[in-house]
Amino acid sequence: MTGELTDFGEFVHASLPGLLRYGHALTGNPHDAADLVQTVLEKIGSRWAHVQHKTGDPLAYIRRSMANAHVSRWRRIKRENLVADIPDTQPHVPADPFEHEPLWQALRGLPPRQRAVMVLRYYEGLSEVEIAAALSISQGTVKSQASKAIATLRTKLAVGAGEARPVQDSEGRETS
Repeated sequence: MTGELTDFGEFVHASLPGLLRYGHALTGNPHDAADLVQTVLEKIGSRWAHVQHKTGDPLAYIRRSMANAHVSRWRRIKRENLVADIPDTQPHVPADPFEHEPLWQALRGLPPRQRAVMVLRYYEGLSEVEIAAALSISQGTVKSQASKAIATLRTKLAVGAGEARPVQDSEGRETS
């Protein structure tokens, strides 16, 4: 679909909903997702002809750029933002359609690196080698982060569903 779109505006129009969903999966909320998509598209827009010529799949290139930008952002920012005064009023925030979905809540609760590994692996379908290259980490780190994330998700989803049965790995062994 995106191969025949030579105009950047057409490409953005056709790809924006999917990029926003992908950004939402990476960041955990729609506002940060929109900022991430906008930041990456601003950078890509000025180099569109080069990106389209040098890459076989501009959409994959943009998704990888989004993952890299997201990882760079959470490496750069601090977890805690201190403010001098507490705001008096609560701003109106539209309801997140995924707010009450158990898998989405569990995914949002993962640490940023684990969430990025899970999104790249299961949403993007990248291999461990590709994920390691995209996130600038070792292949062993990809494996350990994926393993920890899966164990956490299984535990959260089993507890959230009120199940009393033990959680099992892919080979049927009980995990803790």
